[in-house]
This record gives sequence, C-alpha cells and structure tokens, in this order.
Amino acid sequence: MASIAEYYAGKSVLITGATGFMGKVLVEKLLRSCPEVKALYILVRPKARQSMQQRVSDMMKCKLFDRVREDNPDFHKKIIPISSELMQPGLAISPEDVEKLTACINIVFHCAATIRFDEPLKHALQLNVIATQQLLSLAQQMKHLEAFIHISTAYANCNRKHIDEVIYPLPVEPKKLIESLEWMDDAIVRDITPRLIGDRPNTYTYTKALAECVVQQEQHRINIGIIRPSIVGASWQEPFPGWIDNFNGPSGVFIAAGKGILRTIRASNDAVADLIPVDMVINLTLAAGWYTAVHRPKTALVYNCTTGGINPFHWGEVEHHVMSSFKRNPLEQAFRRPNANITSNYLINQYWILVSHKFPAFIYDLFLRLSGQKPQMMRIFNRLHKAIGLLEYFSNQDWVWNSENMSMLMSQLTPEDRKTFNFDVRQLNWPEYIENYCIGTKKYVLNEELLRNIRYTFNTLLVVFIWRVFIARSQMARNIWYFVVSLCFKFLSYFRASSTLTN
Repeated sequence: MASIAEYYAGKSVLITGATGFMGKVLVEKLLRSCPEVKALYILVRPKARQSMQQRVSDMMKCKLFDRVREDNPDFHKKIIPISSELMQPGLAISPEDVEKLTACINIVFHCAATIRFDEPLKHALQLNVIATQQLLSLAQQMKHLEAFIHISTAYANCNRKHIDEVIYPLPVEPKKLIESLEWMDDAIVRDITPRLIGDRPNTYTYTKALAECVVQQEQHRINIGIIRPSIVGASWQEPFPGWIDNFNGPSGVFIAAGKGILRTIRASNDAVADLIPVDMVINLTLAAGWYTAVHRPKTALVYNCTTGGINPFHWGEVEHHVMSSFKRNPLEQAFRRPNANITSNYLINQYWILVSHKFPAFIYDLFLRLSGQKPQMMRIFNRLHKAIGLLEYFSNQDWVWNSENMSMLMSQLTPEDRKTFNFDVRQLNWPEYIENYCIGTKKYVLNEELLRNIRYTFNTLLVVFIWRVFIARSQMARNIWYFVVSLCFKFLSYFRASSTLTN
C-alpha cells in the first residue's frame, strides 16, 4: 500500500479556510511532507482593501512557511487561489473556476467555518451549514474526487457527557430549519435561538452539529471523513514548536494572564483541559484523507481528535505552568506581574473580578483622564470578561470521547508515516508544550522578539551615529575614544599573555 506522501503525489487538492490558522498549517504540511503534490487550490475571499492575490502573497511570506521556502523556493507556484465568498450562492465561484475544479480535484479539505461562539444564528448557519451544503454540491460534480474531509469540532455534541465516534441525530432536519429561517427577520431569529439550540451553549456548537448531519447525508455518494478536534492550540513540533498566530481560545487567555491583566478565571482545577496541538490535528486530517481515499469506507468515519481520555491535563495544571512560564519569560509592557488564579466558585470569582480587575482598571483610567489621555482599561476588561464568560462552559466540566477510529487509523500507518504524520497524543509532554506555547505567543502573536531586535538595532545605530558626530567635532572626545580603545587592547594582550604563561 502506498505511503501517505506517495498517495498525495500528483494529486490536486481543494482547501477551504486556507488563510485561517488550521488551513495555513494544512497547506504548509502538505507542501513540506508531500512535496510531489500537484496543486493546492485554495478558496480565498477578497477583502475591501486587499485583493485575493495580495492575501495569498501575505500568507506565503509568513514565518510558518520558512522550512518549505528553504526546501523549495518556488513552492508558491503550487498554490492556486480561487475567488470565493461563503456567504454567497454557489460560494460565488465563477463558472470558469467551477469547470476547472470539477475537472481536476482529487481531495477536498473543508476547514472554513466561523468559530465565534456568539455569532448570530443566521450568520452561523450560512457559514457553517449552508456553505458546507454548497461545497458538497460542488464535490458531487468533481469527476475524480476520491475523498471529502470535513473539519468539525469535538464539542458539536457537548450536550452529551460521553461522545462516541458517530453522528448523532438532531431533533430538526437541517434543510427544513434553513428554509424556515429564511423568511424570518433577525429579531425573531434572535428570540427563538435559545429554544433552537436547546442544551448546547452557543450557535457555534449547534451549527457544527447541523453541518455533520448535512455531510452524513452525502456519505453514499462521496467518500467522507469527519475530524473532530477539541481545543486547538499552538503547534507541538511542526513546523517548529509553539507556532500560533491568533488570540482565539486559550491563546488570548494566556496572553491576558501573562500581561498581568487577567488575575482570576472561573474554571474547575480538576476539569480536563482538552487541548490538542494544531500539527497533530493536521497530521490526523491528512492521514484520514489518505485512508478515506484508499479504503473507501461504506459510511462516513468520525475521528474524535482529543487528548483527555489518553493523556489528560487539567486546568489547574495549565494555570500553574502558564504562570511559571511567563515569570521566567515575561511579556513586555505588562500591566502588572502575572499572577492568575482559578476558582470554580462563582462568588469568589466575582469578588476577585471586582478587586483585581475592575478597581485597578478604574484607578488606571482615572489616571489617564487626569493626564489628558483617553481611558481604555475598563473597556479592555469588559471585553476580556465577555470572552472569558463564553469559555466558562468548557472549563468547568469534563467530557469522555471515544477515540477508537483514531487508534485504528494509527495502526494502519507504516512506521515511517507514524513519524512523519505523528498524531500520537501519548507522546505529548504537557509542561514542555505549555512552555513552548507561551513563548510562541511572545514571538509569533505579539512579535516581541522582532520588535525588541528592531528597537535594539535602532538604539545601537543611534548611539554610534551620535558618538561619531561628537568625536568628529571634539578633540577631547577623540582623545577619550583612543584612550579607551588602547586600554581594551592592552587588557586583551595582558589576558592572552597570562593565559599562555598559565598553560
């Protein structure tokens, strides 16, 4: 049987969400570990002030692609952008591009989605469900399609405590729900949203469950695989440890804690923090694409891509290691010394929000007003509390995910593929991973290393320039300079002579 890299050789791949966090890692991994892949077609939405080509060009300049760039400086020639808009009928793909895609695509990776927890239901339906329907419709026209891999979430069925690798039925049929909501105005939809999502915490998890049902309906016409990652975090190993490029999920919380802004969070110390490194998710995704195309399962296989049941790590441990890391590697321009604490008690959490968040923010804003500046800290804390509140549902309870399909897939890989496409979560060393994650937020999200180097270089050049100007105009300054330089040479000569005598 062909290895994973051999399978992807000569294949044309379509990727949605390629400019997002997971999509970029998927593109990089395919180009680096499957160098013979024929072409990567990526759906890209043009922005108001940025063309489609400019977005792709900026993406390829990212540090993430440094290793690929070293191996193949012309890697960009394999990336073919396709103009698309997920909010429009037919994904706004031109007839010429539809003809091109249906004639050559072999594998589809559907990564695009809105990950905002508080997205209005209509908008979340359009991006997560209707866009998936339209992509499936396009996939059915593809003459050489071998696999369709859909990225879902492990929390699509978070209203259950034990989650198997199956697609659970919903009380409403997705197509009927979409038809019903089309004629309703936004105010009515907003009012009925809580009743529709039921015991799920938000529209994100609800619409991702709907999307799974939409995908399942096509399993007899298309070879389908569904990946359910839990909380996707920074990279573990590839292309280098700790790569992250956004404030989403735990990254924003880590940075807020490292800056000394976040001092308390409501979570259970003993609850499992089901983090999963992005490179492990992508390795599993590519392996699932290979397996789905080669073995052609009769029904869609679901892969729960989680760590809690195999290599658990708890929120209390996360807090300890994040604080330890930022104390060793402090963030620049911190509001105060990092010292965040976790509590599961609502009243204690509210007390610490008042004492450690709101009161210092009020004092700081008062100082800014008195000095003629615009107050900002209370606004920052209000945004932080809103974001943290959306995460509390997931940080205060545990789930048990069955991961038999993930284990089965691992057993199908050759020893070489297990190394190249490693998604064995048992190998994760959590303290080391959290350390690299925190350092990654400094380097790649806040760009502190780059800014520090620029600042040091500028200051050094400025000092040298001023000193040179001063020396050129002052005989005394020149005498001092020559004296210091000669003293340094004498010291080095003495040091060399004493070392020779000692030997």
